[in-house]
Amino acid sequence: MKKYLVINFMLLSFILTAQEQIEGIVLETSSTKEMPLPGANVYWLGSSIGAITAEDGTFTLPYKFSYSQLVISYVGFKTDTITVKEDRYIKHILQASDELDAVNIESRKQATRKSYLQATNTFTVTSDELLKAACCNLAESFETNPSIDVNFADAVSGTKQIKMLGLNSPYILIATENIPTVRGASQAYGLSFIPGTWVESIQITKGTGSVVNGFESIAGQINAELVKPSTDDKLFVNLYGASSKRLELNTHFNTKVSDKWSTGLYLHGNTHQEKHDVNDDGFLDMPLYNQINVMNRWQYSNLEKGLVSFINLRYLNDEKQSGQVDFNRDTDKGTTNFWGSEINTERFEVSTKLGYVNPEIPYQSLGLQTAFSHHKQDSYFGLNLYDIEHNSFYSNLVYNTIISDSRHKIKTGLSFTYDHYDELVNTDIYERTENSVGGFFEYAYDNLDKLIMTAGVRFDQHNRLGFFVTPRFHLRYTPWEKSALRASFGRGKRSANIFAENQNMFASSRQINILNSGGNIYGLDPEIAWNYGISYLQGFNLFDRKADVTFDFYRTDFQNQVVVDWENPYEVNFYNLEGDSYANSFQFEFNYNAFEHFDVRMAYKYYDIKTDYVSGKLEKPLVPKHRLFANTSYETKIKENGSQWKFDATYNWLSSQRFPSTQLSAEEFQLVEETPTVGTLNLQVTKVFSPKFEVYLGGENVTNVRQNDPVISSDNPFGSNFDSNFVYGPIYGSMYYAGLRFRIN
Repeated sequence: MKKYLVINFMLLSFILTAQEQIEGIVLETSSTKEMPLPGANVYWLGSSIGAITAEDGTFTLPYKFSYSQLVISYVGFKTDTITVKEDRYIKHILQASDELDAVNIESRKQATRKSYLQATNTFTVTSDELLKAACCNLAESFETNPSIDVNFADAVSGTKQIKMLGLNSPYILIATENIPTVRGASQAYGLSFIPGTWVESIQITKGTGSVVNGFESIAGQINAELVKPSTDDKLFVNLYGASSKRLELNTHFNTKVSDKWSTGLYLHGNTHQEKHDVNDDGFLDMPLYNQINVMNRWQYSNLEKGLVSFINLRYLNDEKQSGQVDFNRDTDKGTTNFWGSEINTERFEVSTKLGYVNPEIPYQSLGLQTAFSHHKQDSYFGLNLYDIEHNSFYSNLVYNTIISDSRHKIKTGLSFTYDHYDELVNTDIYERTENSVGGFFEYAYDNLDKLIMTAGVRFDQHNRLGFFVTPRFHLRYTPWEKSALRASFGRGKRSANIFAENQNMFASSRQINILNSGGNIYGLDPEIAWNYGISYLQGFNLFDRKADVTFDFYRTDFQNQVVVDWENPYEVNFYNLEGDSYANSFQFEFNYNAFEHFDVRMAYKYYDIKTDYVSGKLEKPLVPKHRLFANTSYETKIKENGSQWKFDATYNWLSSQRFPSTQLSAEEFQLVEETPTVGTLNLQVTKVFSPKFEVYLGGENVTNVRQNDPVISSDNPFGSNFDSNFVYGPIYGSMYYAGLRFRIN
């Protein structure tokens, strides 16, 4: 019966449509480059039939022979009226208005864009937002975003981890151009493997996302769009240096090979070889490291035939050393002379994307994504060994069409994933293979006025998780002008890679215990959760200036969870949930253009996260119940030569957080129940000399807030009380940096 249901859903996608369509893209010219223009109005002259261009500038409209004049407009640009005859794919470039200076205040695009139109609660972080901080990699790209929490995973590795809705990154589907990337072996450090200059924009979706992208998402989805060889600068150079002696270099080389082919070579290198121990505990405050990251990207575009394709080849080598200041890896590795750690990672990736839009029937399109990665990590943490090799293959075939007219859109397709893991944990070997075959169907309804609905379902057959169904639902309703009321629910399921996702536990003397043996992944059962959410976005004018407020509430209920229990200071225990585990997240956000070129963003966030541990129901440790966020940015008016100043400031305040229990520790190692509050301030100033050259100067944690004694029993790291996992704030104090950006278009 289940097989017949799948077949019926697939057949629905091939229903012939009764109403014709046109499709197109709206562009703007920026610094001699053609860039997509999202949010442009496209409508048939003399009718109420229209659309607004998506994030990539594309649009789709119903077409009848009586329609002949297409109007395209955007505030700050000249409104154009196009006569449509036989062409069913429109490519149009809007020109800036002659009176641009007079309207520039109102039309300046926000660095973080929220959509009033999408059914999902999705917002886009643009490259302008990423430049507000020294986001040297993807893990550092969320400092100016209140929806993502960023903190150190432990006190020795220097690795930053992110959370959404109060849940760790394994519960977030993190993708690169909609291909799941940060997962499996790369879960702990993968965000630091994506350089910030490679990222064109980031789409962040709260709650369960689309079924098209897989079944693993529980808390949300993060998708990083990379720069394109056809639109990126021909030459881009970014130099970065910090007071900590951290150095980085990014270079992009892009060239047009032919009318249809473009290619780009992207090089990233970073190094830090200076030893710092500000708190005098004998441990490095930040690791020593070297990283080489190379990507070759090919782009093929043939709009006449409706073909677009990308091919990516990428190689990474990342080496980290941390531990005691006097540790020498040549003489002290594997001994108790000094405690040290090395994490050496080598990774190779190849991915392809092929998109086809039927030139005769532009609402029909077909997309194919494939990706292969080989990830090898050799590491040790004191006397703990952890090696992992992960080979992964991913493919996804997506077909888009409509039913009857453009108000009814469907997506359907097939996906296949393969993962092989080979792990060494001290003396134990864990080897397993996971594969799954799935089909999905997603229906979207848009009445072109107040209501948008997306309903999707997946059917997957997994060799270890069995056969299961994943439903997802999103609804957006516009009760009045400039508003968006959204609701969503959905289910997620995943395998917990307990060692790869919790590598910080190796930087301690805790004994690792797996308390279940009947499951198919390390003896544990898969994690299953339902996520429910509601949000409201309202735009308005305050003192004749643009403003908006957002309220959202999300709840995640776990049917099963692999509980990571730190409540015994001498052990870390993994076991299947028995009882309740939930995460409630509430957020309020206010954005305001207070005066010309000056923007303010403020947010408050509240978490209520509890789990039934063996020792009872407890709040999740090291998660603040309350968070305050504020960001201000100011830009001077752009002069005729393209020069201007930019000023940015970000403040974060975290309430107290519960420490894992230390009651069983010796008295001198017992901690208080809760951490102090933490407040940090980041500043940056950018001087743009011309469209080709700019310099920036900034400071992180300029108020010099620092957690004292983040390493427990630092003077006896091979003793039973050693632990580096009680981190709640900055480990080192103020850090200042400077850099430059040079580009040739």
